[in-house]
Amino acid sequence: MSIHIVALGSECPGGVGPGEEIMGQGQLQGGLLWSYLGHGALVGPCDLESSLHNPAFMEYTSRVFGDVTVVVRDCPSWDLLDSDWASVRKVLEQADILVIKYSVTDKLAFQQVRNGYAPRLRPLLRHWGVPVILVAVGARLNDEGPPCTCPLCASDWSSCVPHSEGLQLSRDLGATYLELPSLNHVFVGRYFGSVLEYFMIQCLKHKAKERPEKRRGNKVNELRPPHLEQPARLPPIRVEESSFSQDMQWLLERGVQFADVAFYAGDSGKELGWAHAAVLCAVSPYFRQLLLGPKNRERPQSRCVCRERDGGPHSLLSTWDGGIIDDMPRSEGHLTGRLSRLVVKDPLLCMCLWETLMFIYRGAWEWDHLQEALEEKLKNSLAVAQLMERIRSLIGRDRGPRDTPSARAAQLGPQTLVNLFNSPLYSDVIFMVQGSVLPAHRAVLVARCDVMAAMFSGKYAEARSRVVPIHGVSSDTFLSFLEYLYTDSCCPASVLQAMAVLVCAEMYQVKRLQHLCEVCVCAYLQSMPSRELSSTGISVIRLLRRAKCHNAEQLYVWLLHFIANNYLIFSHKPDFLELSGQCVDF
Repeated sequence: MSIHIVALGSECPGGVGPGEEIMGQGQLQGGLLWSYLGHGALVGPCDLESSLHNPAFMEYTSRVFGDVTVVVRDCPSWDLLDSDWASVRKVLEQADILVIKYSVTDKLAFQQVRNGYAPRLRPLLRHWGVPVILVAVGARLNDEGPPCTCPLCASDWSSCVPHSEGLQLSRDLGATYLELPSLNHVFVGRYFGSVLEYFMIQCLKHKAKERPEKRRGNKVNELRPPHLEQPARLPPIRVEESSFSQDMQWLLERGVQFADVAFYAGDSGKELGWAHAAVLCAVSPYFRQLLLGPKNRERPQSRCVCRERDGGPHSLLSTWDGGIIDDMPRSEGHLTGRLSRLVVKDPLLCMCLWETLMFIYRGAWEWDHLQEALEEKLKNSLAVAQLMERIRSLIGRDRGPRDTPSARAAQLGPQTLVNLFNSPLYSDVIFMVQGSVLPAHRAVLVARCDVMAAMFSGKYAEARSRVVPIHGVSSDTFLSFLEYLYTDSCCPASVLQAMAVLVCAEMYQVKRLQHLCEVCVCAYLQSMPSRELSSTGISVIRLLRRAKCHNAEQLYVWLLHFIANNYLIFSHKPDFLELSGQCVDF
């Protein structure tokens, strides 16, 4: 067999100009490919390839791997592509490997290659599928340390080719990029030679497949290698859709026993509905000012906290001190608390209070649905427009030039409760985890977690106690669990942290959080290169066992496929013996 290597460009500063003589044997012996081939190289065309001989190329041959002939055609002058493009293209069509060389200290020649010749070569290389090696030869004056902007260190910027520009050119050509500070045996033999030999081996394998197989006699006892199936693709991890809006809607509709805000009509005093101060304060700065402002206990009648002269949102509601009440529907043994009673003074808001509260609880971003609900109830476009403006003022969202549905959804949505996370504002429960104090809100926990709903709504000690101890979970893990309940997102910092949150999610039966943690574990492991995977201290075998133990079926199946695809790495690890026989057979 023979391998054809075509080399373009010069590794020497200045290269070969128009009309200059192509490099002779003396100059050739100091070149990149000649230095790699060594003393066994012979100048002149190969006898088997004399039909492809082109006098414009410097040709020499050598042998590698014992009996493989390497034919090198070296053209240091790029001007040949302009003067005789047809002959250059004919040589390139026969190339098995293309080597493009340039000097890092000749920026002008590099720019000519990048701007003039690379665009002509790019479509041909992509069509032929020839492997390309882009080699930058030479040392820059400011390569010994980190980049510096002082005049002394930047003195050679105008004449040297930066690393980033060479790397970008290699990406444009689909080439492997190498930088050789000098043409000694270390950089040429080990660095450049290893890459070139890799492509030569791939080329030989490809040619061996194309050769017709020799007919062999029927040998009955001939041993044939076993046929192994290709490893299956890693199965995807499916994550449930977010139920944040539905959970908060359930809280408004059925979480009355945790409500601490009551609304009354301003004209008739009729009760309009219940709400939760924590949710209202998290979404609306107006409710935050109204419910957390100073209260005058000497005036039993209704009073407005803010001035009403501007006719803005301050004239919509008013409040008075409610104190401890007995008519709130609480479950048996549930803690009683202070009820804030608000008077709705705006008649339009009084008629559509339920739709407004539903809009706030679902994240305060579904403006189109709110407008449709108001139009269906009021049957008056002018009244709908007025009420929409008042609701925007109520939640602190004035209409602007960029007030689009997507922009409004990005502002709020599941992030409405982020201000309540780990905040003592309206907190009615405190978790004690490994000595850490984590404040929370029963209403949010009940809406987002069924286990929490049973714990705080039933006849358990947690329903009557303000301080709830948590055992078997670290404080960081439980804090990440609470963060998901409030923000509907989870970003563990490592594989072990993701597995810890997964165990906590399985403990409290939050399936979506469990699936998100499974995705995080898979993403972390899949991003590890083989070298890091073989030396990491993370035991994937034990992760497999934990996934099986904590009902993470998707992660268990994914890890089985991951271990099978990387069998050579994991089979040498000591914990591989811990796998069951069924897993090993898989």
